[in-house]
Amino acid sequence: MRTQEENTTEDDDFDGPSKSQLKREMTELQKLGKELMTLPASRIAPLNLPEILADALKDAKKITAHEGLRRQMQYIGKLMRRVDPEPLRQAVADFKLGFAKDSLALHQSERWRERLLAEDAALQDFIQEHAGIDVQQLRSLVRAARKDAALVPEKRSGRAYRDLFQFIKTEELRISPKTDMAEAVDKDEDADE
Repeated sequence: MRTQEENTTEDDDFDGPSKSQLKREMTELQKLGKELMTLPASRIAPLNLPEILADALKDAKKITAHEGLRRQMQYIGKLMRRVDPEPLRQAVADFKLGFAKDSLALHQSERWRERLLAEDAALQDFIQEHAGIDVQQLRSLVRAARKDAALVPEKRSGRAYRDLFQFIKTEELRISPKTDMAEAVDKDEDADE
């Protein structure tokens, strides 16, 4: 018969992670799998995922039932235990960063449009910042957008407002240096060809 001390020393010899730690890691892998589902196929392909995991991610995108999706995510988490999660985390982070940069660029274009419509001095500021711009077209677009904005809401078309935004957005993209994200998109397109 074993004494109390012998039982305690045998239990203390366990060096593996606790059951709670394993569950936390599994939940984290499931969350990563859910984030991987948001990536387009052109971003998933370079990750060289095992075929079974790539198929499970594709299948999960098609599932609409809550319980079915939950079970599929558990399965994805189980499959992800076999792969290194760091490159996957990096891919998700890079994709999110790209969206943040795109969103920031759109907000910047919106601010320029509002400034151009509100104040005449903004026109000169925009022309100075964007060398080589078609000044005549910009002035025409600003004039048309201001004219449209002066109308009663029922008679506004909004086309000049949208055209001015598109012009600004195009100019912002033209003058901004190529970012790492744009280069990554180019590489993705080259890989698809």
